[in-house]
Amino acid sequence: MTLIPGFFRRFPPLQLTILSVIVGAVTGLGAIAFKMLLALLHNIFFQAEFSFVYDANKFMDEAVWGAGIILVPAVGGMLVVWLVRNFAPEARGHGVPEVMDAIYFNQGIIRPSVALVKSLASALSIGSGAAVGREGPIIQIGSALGSSIAQFLNMPSSQRITLLACGAGAGIAATFNTPLGAVLFALELMMPEITAATFLPVVLATGMATYVGRLVIGLHPAFIVPIASLPQEAPTSLPAMGGALVLGAVCGVAAWAFIRLLGYLEDNVQRLIPNEYLLHATGMLLVGLIMYGLFHWYGHYYVAGVGYGTIQAILQGLMTSLPLLAALAVAKLIATSLTLGSGASGGIFSPSLFIGATLGGAFGSLGAAVLPGMGIKVVPFAMMGMAGVVGATTGASLTAIVMIFEMTRDYNIIVPMILCVAAAAGIRRLLYTETIYTIKLLARGHHIPTARHGNMFMVQPARTVMSNGVTCVDGTGSIADVLDELESGRVPERVLAVDGHRIMGVLPSVADMLEARSLDPDMPANTLACQRFVLAHPDDIMFDVLKRMVRHDVDTALVVGYRHWVPRVDDVHGLITRRQIGHSVLAGMENYAD
Repeated sequence: MTLIPGFFRRFPPLQLTILSVIVGAVTGLGAIAFKMLLALLHNIFFQAEFSFVYDANKFMDEAVWGAGIILVPAVGGMLVVWLVRNFAPEARGHGVPEVMDAIYFNQGIIRPSVALVKSLASALSIGSGAAVGREGPIIQIGSALGSSIAQFLNMPSSQRITLLACGAGAGIAATFNTPLGAVLFALELMMPEITAATFLPVVLATGMATYVGRLVIGLHPAFIVPIASLPQEAPTSLPAMGGALVLGAVCGVAAWAFIRLLGYLEDNVQRLIPNEYLLHATGMLLVGLIMYGLFHWYGHYYVAGVGYGTIQAILQGLMTSLPLLAALAVAKLIATSLTLGSGASGGIFSPSLFIGATLGGAFGSLGAAVLPGMGIKVVPFAMMGMAGVVGATTGASLTAIVMIFEMTRDYNIIVPMILCVAAAAGIRRLLYTETIYTIKLLARGHHIPTARHGNMFMVQPARTVMSNGVTCVDGTGSIADVLDELESGRVPERVLAVDGHRIMGVLPSVADMLEARSLDPDMPANTLACQRFVLAHPDDIMFDVLKRMVRHDVDTALVVGYRHWVPRVDDVHGLITRRQIGHSVLAGMENYAD
């Protein structure tokens, strides 16, 4: 698919809204199809049977291969490497960094083939036991669909990015049945700017994807938490609230370890084993050993695949052993890092949920034993841990809080969960500023902003940005005469060429006029004057002035006191040039220098 430069078609809001709904519906159907493909491959790899029946929220049955299950992840991995290497290198890894890269560095362009290759590669990885999640692939698939539609319609980059964000939000909404969390995910991580024109399409896309998913899968949340396991009132005791803060600190350290280990493996292991097939086979054999070892000693594969069965068991209060939960947290962290570091395709959201649930469960088990009767329990602290690790690892703290609430439907846990996520995000940021998404792009030299702000310069009135005073010269005189007149005083950046009260145009910089004088000093100055400028009123905000300048492709705005079609010299209050705009933007960044 090739974009035609100069022929971009900007769609009006209503048409963009309709397209966002289409992207949401198609992504919702794509998420359902992906889950079915994942179920089929899981049954083939583990049970050697052709079946689409698979409940990811239950523990896996014992594989028919016995100890041979150790080799299964490596077999699936070989197919993944072949697909990614030959058809779409962007499909390697956990998906979201590639989407962010497309937004910030490729004008929202993702190749259409990525959706298909990512679907197959991720389904092969997860279905064969790789310790990754399915949400990252669906996010990348939805983003590729949104970008492809925008490319087909030759939409400009801003609207391509909007549809791409629609696909990303729709993907995560359809995966977890969390429309609110999906909107926040798109806003926190996918959208460089948030306006009514971008917000509304994302909301509609995620809502449509959720609706499509619920039609097929049902209304139930991602995880079922029995009423008996939930706190009947908010855990407000000081030990419980303090425990939430301490757990947050533990989650922050775990998120830091996850980010650093995965980043190190992605950057360095290929130097040790240059052959991609051998590298991935080695990594997946180690994952197979971890998986089989857990089955041999504890009766379940635990870390294999998305790990929802383990999370569900913890939230049902069926897993409370402190040593087992702590061991599973470490095992999942290592297994996921090995999986993605060696070249698999899959997401990190589900592993983050797994690590958080096991860490929080272990912390709750310890707290219940040390401080009985103080409101510290396994299930609520597992839920806090899920939000804490996800928020600290991804950098999407609001998303983590809202999504865990939507997944479990327990509102009483919100306040301690906020404390936990805030502590986790703060500790992780103290230890390392990059998230698990941005660290991968940092290795490419692509710096993604970890924070966004509204530049106050954009709402300043034109009178605070314009030059102080305007220099006017006789445009009918020669270039040499004008330069002699200017050199007698302070050299301005821009000068108006006038004829009496009539504005002839804006003269170029003095350096440009000196160059012109070297050719013909007697040439009239008004021949150099540019008559392409826009008008602005002193009270116009800079956002509107800049839009006008971009629309007319000019680099100067004339600030006039009256809105005449033909301004006169007496009406001019000042000039706004690119240089002044740059100075004002830099001044607006002073509050963010730290």
